[in-house]
Amino acid sequence: MELMLEQMPIVIRSLNVGFLQTLKLFAVTLLGALPLGLVIAFGSMSRFRPLSYVTRVIVWIIRGTPLMIQLLIIYYFPGLVLKNPIWGGGEAGRFLAASVSFIFNYACYFSEIYRGGIQSVPVGQEEAGLVLGMTRSQIFFKVTLLQMIKRIVPPMSNEIITLVKDTSLARIIALQEIIWAGQAFMKGSQGISGAIWPLFFTAVYYLIFSGILTVLLGRLEKKLDYFR
Repeated sequence: MELMLEQMPIVIRSLNVGFLQTLKLFAVTLLGALPLGLVIAFGSMSRFRPLSYVTRVIVWIIRGTPLMIQLLIIYYFPGLVLKNPIWGGGEAGRFLAASVSFIFNYACYFSEIYRGGIQSVPVGQEEAGLVLGMTRSQIFFKVTLLQMIKRIVPPMSNEIITLVKDTSLARIIALQEIIWAGQAFMKGSQGISGAIWPLFFTAVYYLIFSGILTVLLGRLEKKLDYFR
């Protein structure tokens, strides 16, 4: 116990640095995946059959394969197969590759949630808007979008909480996020070796952050209760 208390300041500093990387990956993924998911949803619902078919096949492939495999392909494929390591070296290159992987993966999941939300709005409302002289874009932004947001908040909240934990997969390409930081003390880091408790302690960070997100997303859901 005394040894653990001595190690605590060093471990906390290292885990804080790793968690900052986790937060950056989480934020970048959301900023990229939320709008891209809507674009993909429109593609899958397009009346232009080739576009709809191609989009749905891409979504099927992304949703049907593990994110870890996608990370490995996106990071290593350009260098090993194309002989063109586009990501460069170092932590910045690994972060960029991880961001692209996570954004594309979560955009495909979000697209299905968007599609379900849009299609759940009664068609009669769109027809009523057209009768009133509204354009399709006006109908979408003033009628469909608001109702869609209300309907998709619960499933989106679940995906966002899952994203918090999925960021740990980025360590497969040696991105130094919080799990990587905790695991480093088992192998030997900053004068500490063979310590397994820092790896378990990372769960505290995930629990606190997930708890904060759960409260915030719950409040958002309550604010949207005016749509019945």
